[in-house]
Amino acid sequence: MAASFPETAISTERLLLRPLAEDDAPGLATMMADDLVVTWTDLPHPFTEAYAVELARTLAPAHRAAGRGIVLAVTEHLTQRLVGLVELRNTDWRLRTTEISYVTAAWARGEGYAPEAVLGVAQWLFEDRDFLRLEMRTAAGNTSAQQVAQKIGGISEGVLRSAWIVRGESGESDTGVGAPPGRRAGGESRTDLILWSLLPEDMEVPEPHRGGRHGDHRYVLRD
Repeated sequence: MAASFPETAISTERLLLRPLAEDDAPGLATMMADDLVVTWTDLPHPFTEAYAVELARTLAPAHRAAGRGIVLAVTEHLTQRLVGLVELRNTDWRLRTTEISYVTAAWARGEGYAPEAVLGVAQWLFEDRDFLRLEMRTAAGNTSAQQVAQKIGGISEGVLRSAWIVRGESGESDTGVGAPPGRRAGGESRTDLILWSLLPEDMEVPEPHRGGRHGDHRYVLRD
């Protein structure tokens, strides 16, 4: 039997990351209809409520059971509202490495939820699951995703040339001006990916006696 992640929940200062539930379907469908999500991700479009139910009921559990990774809903502690989605994929159990991707709902952007969620997953991977490397791939024009990688302490390792497809007219090329070269019918174009990595030793440990601002959470985000 393939190694796999256990069903789990991860708690951070403001967030609870937990397995998807069928009740998440309406919120997921709304979140994935956002133009930026369509542009920068490879998630199905349109992302319907029916597909969201299938994801929660069948696809995400199969993804975990097969050892490929895990899919977690990100919710607020205070309101239980769905604020995002985190997925681990391309997991290599021999090398103890995996790749993370993340989506944040449009209404929740700018609150620091994405880096908090990713940092929580990284802490769980390194401390509880004995992983040694976490990877992130961000499209060259997706500056918000790059900022998340930087805030958690990720190290940029280089550029994967022409390794991704950007969907939608809001997608940007490397230059950020005009129509991206190579744009195909349907508003798609190829773009570079920036490869980031995070190792256990890259995590920033807070100084003692910081007034309890971070509670019991061991690692902190960079400014």
